Amino acid sequence: MRAPISIVIPTLNAGDSLPACLGSLSEGLQAGLIRDLVITDGGSTDGTLSIAQQAGARVVTGAASRGGQLVRGTQAAEGDWLLVLHADTRLAEGWSGAVTTALSRPGAYHFRLAFDVAGVMPTLVAGWANLRSRLFHLPYGDQGLLIDRATLDSAGGYPDLPLMEDVALARRLGRALKPLPATAITSAAKYQRQGWLQRGGCNLITLVRYFAGVDPEILARSYRR
Repeated sequence: MRAPISIVIPTLNAGDSLPACLGSLSEGLQAGLIRDLVITDGGSTDGTLSIAQQAGARVVTGAASRGGQLVRGTQAAEGDWLLVLHADTRLAEGWSGAVTTALSRPGAYHFRLAFDVAGVMPTLVAGWANLRSRLFHLPYGDQGLLIDRATLDSAGGYPDLPLMEDVALARRLGRALKPLPATAITSAAKYQRQGWLQRGGCNLITLVRYFAGVDPEILARSYRR
């Protein structure tokens, strides 16, 4: 049997973080889970594409819009299951066992969130994200997504949005989206640059504005300031 999972990673100048993300996938390779690796790039000018090519990835390119990049990436992937990761996220040791168990139950799954730094604020922010995911079935993309292709197709796939593509898909999936007993460790760099409270507040305001119907193009411009 061919391996079931395609790894899909959207990138944009991710040369500093991508090696750790790819390195965390090695146990999946050893377990025979990974069929192919798709890097869907939005116009990187650093070493991202070189790293992807050295890793044996299929590289697809296009405009820098994470939703659009994920549309292209999932279309290029060959697996019956897709594991979508952000380039600044790595899977914690032991993830392959949890994923192997999930493969027997088609559907959609997200990982527990943790940050790559210790402290009170990282613990609180990650705790809120995990609570939000369980109560409201609204994980963000940095928590990773494991989904079989039939479930993704029935939900309409990723929407071509510059921001909130993960939330839009999660809302379509609803209660079909379940937690995995495995952890995705994401970079705290953005929180450290902006401040934990400020960044968390910005994320919450962006989510509320999206639910209120604000155009994702407008949200993306505000988010990147």
